[in-house]
Amino acid sequence: MNVREKMEGFERLTLVSQAKFSSETLGRKREEENDSMRTCFMVDRDRIIHSKSFRRLKHKTQVYIKTFGDHYRTRLTHTLEVSQIARTIGLGIGLNEQLIEAIAVGHDLGHAAFAHNGEEVLNKFLDEGFRHNEQSVRVVEKLEKNGKGLNLTEEVIDGILHHSGLSNNSNNKAKTLEGRVVRVSDKIAYLNHDIDDSIRAGLLSEDLLPKEVIKVLGKTHSQRIDTLVKDVVINTTKTLNNNEFDIAFSQEVWEAMTELRRFMFKNVYLGDILKVERNKAKFVLENLIEYYYTHEDELPGIYKEIAKEEGLKRAVADYISGMSDDYCLNTFNSIFVPKLVIY
Repeated sequence: MNVREKMEGFERLTLVSQAKFSSETLGRKREEENDSMRTCFMVDRDRIIHSKSFRRLKHKTQVYIKTFGDHYRTRLTHTLEVSQIARTIGLGIGLNEQLIEAIAVGHDLGHAAFAHNGEEVLNKFLDEGFRHNEQSVRVVEKLEKNGKGLNLTEEVIDGILHHSGLSNNSNNKAKTLEGRVVRVSDKIAYLNHDIDDSIRAGLLSEDLLPKEVIKVLGKTHSQRIDTLVKDVVINTTKTLNNNEFDIAFSQEVWEAMTELRRFMFKNVYLGDILKVERNKAKFVLENLIEYYYTHEDELPGIYKEIAKEEGLKRAVADYISGMSDDYCLNTFNSIFVPKLVIY
């Protein structure tokens, strides 16, 4: 018996029956020989972590654009926090930690530069719209490895696709409980670390947070995460014991988290405090999109091929969405900002 088979056997002994077992994966679009050391989901995790799109996350904005402090979150540190929270929840419930980690590290690969500002601009540009969760799937299926993709398992792709949104609509949920854990962990992570970053930036204070929410979830960053993680583990375990297939919070905690999300959208994500910087970011992106849409010959090779196969708009959106904040600004400067010339 090889190491992978031992781990698959260990899953049978330790995970709940509703977990997704590595040995029962729905597989990949292109068949491959099984690894002798790693389960299929471990292979997926490693492929994502070693990808170029994962490395670019370190220079993509989470909320605050071009902050010079070292302690503000980036899209990469957000991803790591989601992974940590999701794995803790998964272990508490008895789910497949390797599948959870693979979904978590890949969930935001499709985010554009400058946080949701990039998504908003690209959504207006593409006729079919732009959603970062769908773009994350496109990255792993189409854009990585010079158009070959990463050939991930169906469960990981499904979890990435369905990680976004707060809706309880069953059609918008991952097929696996592991994917659903990543979905709620994403919310737990960004709500709390964005509060932390907002307080660090002097744009919020703990006294301004909704008092009823704080009463339920806790006053500090760590208290709120602790409350949410424990609540979802306890209530999901009860749900699974009742033969219901879903991730669950208590009503009180779910309502508190939903209210906290509304507060953050109103006061931070869409509020006036970041409006000037949001508009600057949109200006940069809009002009880059227009430039490459009218200068197709300047697109890198892979995107020229996409333009032939799927249209120029799709190619431009793929190229722009893959840019980090720094690369986006440097490209804008090289195209539009005059160089200093000394006569």
